[in-house]
Amino acid sequence: MSEIHIPVLKDEIVEFFSDMEGGVIVDATLGYAGHTSAILSSNEKVAIVGIDRDKTAIEYSRKKLLPFKNRVEIVEGRFSQKIADLLDRFDVKGVLADLGVSSLQLDDRSRGFSFESDTLDMRMDSQGISAYDVVNGYPLEELIRIFKEYGEIKEAKKLAEKIVLRRSKAPIVSGKELSSLAAETIFKRGKTNPATKLFQAIRIEVNQELKELETLLDILEDKRPLGAKIAIITFHSLEDRIVKERFKKWSRECICPPEALRCVCQKNNSLGKRITKKPIVPSAKEIELNPRSRSAKLRLFQFKEGK
Repeated sequence: MSEIHIPVLKDEIVEFFSDMEGGVIVDATLGYAGHTSAILSSNEKVAIVGIDRDKTAIEYSRKKLLPFKNRVEIVEGRFSQKIADLLDRFDVKGVLADLGVSSLQLDDRSRGFSFESDTLDMRMDSQGISAYDVVNGYPLEELIRIFKEYGEIKEAKKLAEKIVLRRSKAPIVSGKELSSLAAETIFKRGKTNPATKLFQAIRIEVNQELKELETLLDILEDKRPLGAKIAIITFHSLEDRIVKERFKKWSRECICPPEALRCVCQKNNSLGKRITKKPIVPSAKEIELNPRSRSAKLRLFQFKEGK
């Protein structure tokens, strides 16, 4: 089966898990199985449990992963709701999360992720609120907050006011209409489409992506799978900051408060080590082949073998 989605930082992910002598890797964001198939192809000693909430992606991945059927299990649902059970059931030695949206989802106009879509949806599954609900139902102040926090849009207030005014006349129903409002309001910086940050902000709200990430990290911190390697790929500065601070916290030996005159915690409190203090980013060659990889950042951590 030919590759229909290009996995970001694939070689770096494969290398990170290459020395595993057994155990299970949880691919928390299976998607179209790009990372999972690459890992299974390169290391015959590991098995993978993949989680995804997108039925289309799961259907594709089941077929793609048939050659590895004895080493793969696929679980449907949100990773925040499935990961704890998997950590209890399996000898988990690795966890991978690629927090990006696949090109297949972005380019499928029926999913409402695209600037050119005739709908506004953006849900990874069929549950919960849609982009239509956010754009046409959220009060002005909430729209401003989302655009500022999740999109880091400087013109957040002006854009939110324009959306509220437009929807008062008729509902905003398409990605086309929403992207045209962004083009009218957001100053274009560089080659990036002005609508990019707007769509990103709404998508994060619709799918509760930051909450999902926080929950994943909370569960890992609580379970602390022995010796497990953790690899997280982010595409947004807020996501990257969350991962960076959590990995930093986990690696800290001293947990005494800053105002303490001397250390009394015995400096033996780290949960493991940060493999990367600075994120790994795509090479110029990868960005040329896959421009959507340009904002990707990979951070790595490994838990201690003993508690």
